[in-house]
Amino acid sequence: MIFDLLRNGFTVQVFINLLVRVFIIFCVLPFHEYAHALLATKQGDPTAKLSGRLTLNPLAHIDPIGAVMIFFAGFGYAKPVPVNIRNFKNPKKGMAITALAGPVSNLLLAFISIIFMNLVALISDATIVQVTILFLYYNAVININLAVFNLLPIPPLDGSRLLAVILPDKYYYKVMQNERMLMIIILVLIFTGVITRPLMFLSGAVYKALSVFVGLFFKLF
Repeated sequence: MIFDLLRNGFTVQVFINLLVRVFIIFCVLPFHEYAHALLATKQGDPTAKLSGRLTLNPLAHIDPIGAVMIFFAGFGYAKPVPVNIRNFKNPKKGMAITALAGPVSNLLLAFISIIFMNLVALISDATIVQVTILFLYYNAVININLAVFNLLPIPPLDGSRLLAVILPDKYYYKVMQNERMLMIIILVLIFTGVITRPLMFLSGAVYKALSVFVGLFFKLF
């Protein structure tokens, strides 16, 4: 989005995209992390709640690097919610549910945005309607981007926590010991564009699938 601003100037589309990314950082990312904290608490682990992360307050969740990534790449993350797998009644199940809670919350928000896009489109072709549709579209796209990106098995992303379910403990801890290096690698791959294209392809496929599903629903009713 920043590159679009530099290349094309300050257009309406760029302005709406900017607003959406601010909305994502201050509203969607906190919801994503709140979903982790809530599901962890429900599974028997009070760590997130005791750490002050069972809240929608964005100040408790925003990660500066992850927020900058939202502006530059459309992918990003917030501060990981602390989890103690030993507190789960069923450790592997509890970790899997907690890890998936964030990406699922993003897909749910994207789904809701696409539904409202279709509803608003029924109103008229007025400028305010078109602007609203554009906002909802960007919101859906970036939510899907977040869901896809956070499922990568790289710490501190949610996909790395799913590794705890799949890998033996000794291999999982070895991966987590290299968290900083792995994150630097993924950041380089994103900002150089190496991994951006496959991520955008996957996000586009998910967006298309959700749009088709919503479209079929509207045709039926």
